[in-house]
Amino acid sequence: MVSNSLPSGKIGLALGSGSARGWAHIGVIRALEEAGITIDCVAGTSIGALVGAVYASGKILEMEEAALQLNRKQILMFSDIVLPKSGLIDGRKITNLVEQYVLNTSMESLPIPLRILATDLTTGTEVVLRKGDIVEAVRASLSIPGIFTPVRKDGDLLVDGGLVNPVPVRTVKEMGAIFVIAVDLNSEIEGKRVESAPVTATKFRRRPTDSSALVDRTLSMLNEKLSFLDTSRMLYSRDKIPRGASPGILEILMTSIKIMKRSIAVMNLEANPPDILIQPNLEHINFMGFYHAEEIIEEGYRAARSQLANWNAHNSH
Repeated sequence: MVSNSLPSGKIGLALGSGSARGWAHIGVIRALEEAGITIDCVAGTSIGALVGAVYASGKILEMEEAALQLNRKQILMFSDIVLPKSGLIDGRKITNLVEQYVLNTSMESLPIPLRILATDLTTGTEVVLRKGDIVEAVRASLSIPGIFTPVRKDGDLLVDGGLVNPVPVRTVKEMGAIFVIAVDLNSEIEGKRVESAPVTATKFRRRPTDSSALVDRTLSMLNEKLSFLDTSRMLYSRDKIPRGASPGILEILMTSIKIMKRSIAVMNLEANPPDILIQPNLEHINFMGFYHAEEIIEEGYRAARSQLANWNAHNSH
């Protein structure tokens, strides 16, 4: 066990964006709790908003159990396709999922103070959600542009907070934290070559464990709906994507957003450095890889323990 030698005072946790990689936040929280570290306030962006809200609600163990049970079929069932509206996925099923773990609580009633970040699509400005319906706030922060439909709230059109603040260190400091632990899930993108799926791919490949006819029918139906977007290989195939192939539309969108978030995160972290920065090694996990929960959680746990040990080693004298 890594012992807690952090300074006394208010400790804040900044949970960054990263889609499926966000399960790493669960492992980070486990490592912090094992070290005896009490988190006094939390800010989250995108998937960090979801995990942060569940943690602040006191139901992180229940979410971990549910995450470990996810498979490809269940992930697919959350994709309520609504073409041709303002996003591929309506998000109602995601909202229902969030409600299971935060009990539709207002943000101001949570036992741990929470801030959720979103972006106003009409102005491009950061919106810090402090009060009101926590489910609505999480849904807004999760709304990746072009993938999930935006959320209208108080006259704003809200989408993914990671567009303006992928790792909300500044927000945690504004909450009064004197010591900040931050989790950055996209630290590897710089210098990496993006490998893409061939435009001719038309079939989903299923894992050997997905043997039911229902899975086959569902995948086939979604493949027909999205074949012109060329998402099938990227989302569900286990095959290594060949170098030099032409990228699909969804892959271009997601990779572009990742690159943009990484650039913004680097600038934000330089301007507002945390006291401990945790960067799990998850470069091989794509944005829909939620069914790799065990691996992702354990890497978050490992990375957190490593950084806590490093901090203790340099500050124990």
